This record gives sequence, structure tokens and C-alpha cells, in this order.
Amino acid sequence: MSASLADLRAALALTIVGQEGVIEALLLALLGNGHVLLEGPPGLAKTLACRSLAAALEGEFKRIQFTPDLLPSDIVGTRVFDQRESAFATVLGPIFANVVLADEINRAPAKVQSALLEAMQERQVTIGPQSYALPDPFVVMATMNPLDSEGTYALPIAQMDRFLMKVNVGYPSPAEELRILDRFAVADTQPVRSVAALDDVRAWREQAHAVHIDEKLKRYMVDLVTITRRADGVRVRAHSDEALRASDLIDYGASPRATLALAFLARGRALLEGRDFALPDDVRAVAAHALRHRIGFNYRLVTEGVSADRVIDAMIASIPAP
Repeated sequence: MSASLADLRAALALTIVGQEGVIEALLLALLGNGHVLLEGPPGLAKTLACRSLAAALEGEFKRIQFTPDLLPSDIVGTRVFDQRESAFATVLGPIFANVVLADEINRAPAKVQSALLEAMQERQVTIGPQSYALPDPFVVMATMNPLDSEGTYALPIAQMDRFLMKVNVGYPSPAEELRILDRFAVADTQPVRSVAALDDVRAWREQAHAVHIDEKLKRYMVDLVTITRRADGVRVRAHSDEALRASDLIDYGASPRATLALAFLARGRALLEGRDFALPDDVRAVAAHALRHRIGFNYRLVTEGVSADRVIDAMIASIPAP
């Protein structure tokens, strides 16, 4: 008997305390066949969440610790000369897994990030003269630490755009932290294993793709992305109580890939809610995840004391829902 999305969600919740946004992001990435960028301080169960997902899916999990001395071959693999066979043999790298955790992705140089780019977008890697297809499903969960910028490299715009969504991971509440203490300091909690199979994931993706999106909702998604490029009429309150134009804080808006991401995520959220049609609430719920890493904010965002999410919320609120 095949498992349900509710079974998988419940299994993840048995291991991960709180962090409902992270759990939903992992599930939406599976349904949307995309990748997730998790940004937050260390110690907030980002690695545990990725490991728990792979365990629950009977999938293969690989963790890659990104460092400044990492090479592309350390990720995708390399060719080595076999003296006994007098021929080159290919050794596949850790990217060949169903769930790949790219830990502190911004600590690797551009050459490594470009190697990861092909894997994320084309779902294949090239080693020597041959290309090798990656497993299906294939999800990259990348983490970034916003508190420590020393020794880091800014992610290229093209790399950021390849992530289906970016999720800000916050600290747990005191009640949740007490549950964390009970679950991991007192007991020995292990990830729940073998809740669903990889075939279930492929079936869920087909169901999510079949979720209906009305024409009015499609136009609403386009309007949400378009306002990020022409935000002159949107006002945002700064720390000095001055009403700023959102366009003064933005260098460039979201790409058309953001519109596709909104559709994929809205469909996935509708399926998680047990519906075969998407609603404006689905789009609004995922809009910040799809937009926050695709909008180029300038220096005034910091000098005016405005958060990126506040600007995004103001732009979303300026577009009437159908």
C-alpha cells in the first residue's frame, strides 16, 4: 500500500521539533521537483531535516561540506587511471544521491558552484567525455549561515535563481526548545525510516502537476512577479517612519523563473492541503519563498533599516487577489 503525504509529514514531525516551515519546504521541493536554500544560524536542525527526509523516503542521502579548498571533482566525481585494466575508470561523486545536503554552500569558490549549477538545472553531470544522469528524485538542500560572512563567496545570481525556494529558518519558541531538550538530550530520537518509497514521490509529483490553476490565478502570479520589476507605486515604512518607494530599494526584479516557481509551489501546497485546485491563498503563502532570492536589493535596504521580507510583503499586498 502506497504512503500518503500526510504520513511523510507526520514522520518528519516526529523527528523535527517545530520548524513547520522547513518541513513544508522540503515537501514542496519534492512535489515541485526543485531545490531549497535554507538560511539561518547554525544548530537549527537544517541537517537533521534533510537527513530525516532521506531516511523516510528510503532514499540515499549525501552531505557535502563546502569549503574554500573544495574542487568540482570532489562533488561530481573524477576519472582515475586503472593500471590493471590500462584504462580510465569513472568514480562518481557524492552528488549522486536522492537528497544532497550542500552545507554552507557560499563557502565554496565559483568553479565549484558552477559544477553544482549543471547538476541542479540539467540533472546530470559531465565527467570527462561522458554525461551521467542523476537519480530521480534528486533534491539539493543548501544551507547558508547569515551570521558569519568571513571566508564566504557570494552566490551568483544564476545559481540563486536555480533554487525553487529560499526559506529563512528562525529560532524555536521556548516551548519548542523544551521539547527539543526532551527529545534529544533525554531520549535517543532517530529519524523515522521507510515511510514512503521513491515511487511514491514520483506519483505525488504527477498528482501535483495535475492540480488545476485558474486563468485568473495565472494572471495573479504574473502580476506578483511583474510588481517586483515596477514597484514605484509600492510604499514601505522605514525605521525613521519615512515611506520609501520599494523601487528605490530594488536594483532588479524577479525573473520569469519566479512565475514558474509560484505555479509549482502553489500546486504543491494545494496537494498538501488535499485539494486538486490551487487558491490565491496558496500563492500568497509561497510567494515570499519564491521571490526573496530572486530580487536584487541594493545597499539602501540596510541603511534604511528595512527587511527584504517587509518589502516583499508590501508588494504582495499591493496586488488584489482574484
